[in-house]
Amino acid sequence: MNFYAVKAIYKFEMARTWRTLLQSIVSPIISTSLYFIVFGSAIGSRIEQVDGIPYGAFIVPGLLMLSLLTQSVANASFGIYFPKFTGTIYELLSAPVSMKEVVLGYVGAAASKSFILGVIILITANFFVPLQIAHPFVMVFFLILTCITFSLLGFIIGIWADNFEKLQLIPLLIITPLVFLGGSFYSADMLPPFWEKVTFFNPVLYLISGFRWSFYEISDVDIWVSIAMILVFLAITLFVVWRIFKTGYQLRK
Repeated sequence: MNFYAVKAIYKFEMARTWRTLLQSIVSPIISTSLYFIVFGSAIGSRIEQVDGIPYGAFIVPGLLMLSLLTQSVANASFGIYFPKFTGTIYELLSAPVSMKEVVLGYVGAAASKSFILGVIILITANFFVPLQIAHPFVMVFFLILTCITFSLLGFIIGIWADNFEKLQLIPLLIITPLVFLGGSFYSADMLPPFWEKVTFFNPVLYLISGFRWSFYEISDVDIWVSIAMILVFLAITLFVVWRIFKTGYQLRK
């Protein structure tokens, strides 16, 4: 393992975050704060509690998961796409750097950014609603695995995309709608029976549900099912990344 290569890629990507601090950190925090104001105050005044939890506090895990998923994908996809766009990816491919080292550098940096953002959003949430975390270790477990899994997904999207439009296609048209329809702002049992059943086909529901359980011990699905789902997602993304480097898909052109 070439740790110098991993460190170089990681430091370069993290340095880009500090250079674009407004876009990388400040903008997502402001967006999340607006969600708290609009949903927590406006809608929360009409929906006082969900499953015994104040509505403003109930939506915190969903909002946090929304930011984690979108930012993890965005950070990792842009991180690997930009070298492709500028042509510097070929220097990386010709260097004595293995697939593991490239993935560790790019995905590790993207996951670190998302984790830092998640912690900041948690701190910010305390200014709006009283928070309680029943199972902090489970919460951190979901936080870390979600950051890693969706950073891997972003890495895959960055490899697949051959223009900036494709880079935004999956996050905007698939991931964001799935998060909004995955119980971020409501519980599945609040839906009519038909739509409640449909919701369980949404994979993001299992992530949000498990994450919410770590806060309040309430969830739409069993916690072990949520843990199994995030591990399955992680395994799938790792396999796809392995196949990309194995075949050279979208890399050796």
